[in-house]
Amino acid sequence: MLKKKLAGKPWITYSLIAVNIVVYLLMTVVGGSESVNVLLAFGAKFNPLIALGQWWRLFTPMFLHIGIEHLILNMVTLYFIGMQIEMLFGPTRYLLLYLLSGIGGNLASFAFNPGISAGASTALFGLFGAFFMLAENFKNNPYLRAYAKQFLLLIILNVAFSFVGNADLSGHLGGLFAGFLLAYIVGLPRKGMIERHKRILALIALVIIYVLMWNIGLKNL
Repeated sequence: MLKKKLAGKPWITYSLIAVNIVVYLLMTVVGGSESVNVLLAFGAKFNPLIALGQWWRLFTPMFLHIGIEHLILNMVTLYFIGMQIEMLFGPTRYLLLYLLSGIGGNLASFAFNPGISAGASTALFGLFGAFFMLAENFKNNPYLRAYAKQFLLLIILNVAFSFVGNADLSGHLGGLFAGFLLAYIVGLPRKGMIERHKRILALIALVIIYVLMWNIGLKNL
């Protein structure tokens, strides 16, 4: 009975939102999500510590947020786009896409942003990238192309605001490109919908990019 109720529900999206909220509440209790010490204690991206072996800081930042506005904006975005991506890719592929995009974005931030950073945006931009892959691979689908155009406008605005705000542009764009490639790699539930050679090329490209970002980050310390 429980399995039937869960079937068709975006429970991965709900779970991700719940984890982000719980972590934010914990950060608030121990000193506040805007405290540098709290951010570092909870695993914010900080290049010197990553270089010293704290590799988990490429993963944990996607569950941390700096202030309530940051949390609300990202969770609302995750709710709306996450449900759609989870429906299209299925829960397992969607979770892999989300987490590995977040890591890809944090690797790009490690390479090009020396400051402390945190937020789910690296993973969220990976979901935008997944929509771009779908729009590119299924060019005759007006629904996918319409969404891709809306997300492109959002990305352009994000780039523009990054020059006057504190947005981690490198992390966002890194997540975007990682999500685009990962969407090819994980594929869709129905076999044969994405050509095999595209998936292989995407995997090779992603590995090269991840290794390159890691080496750039180490050299920029």
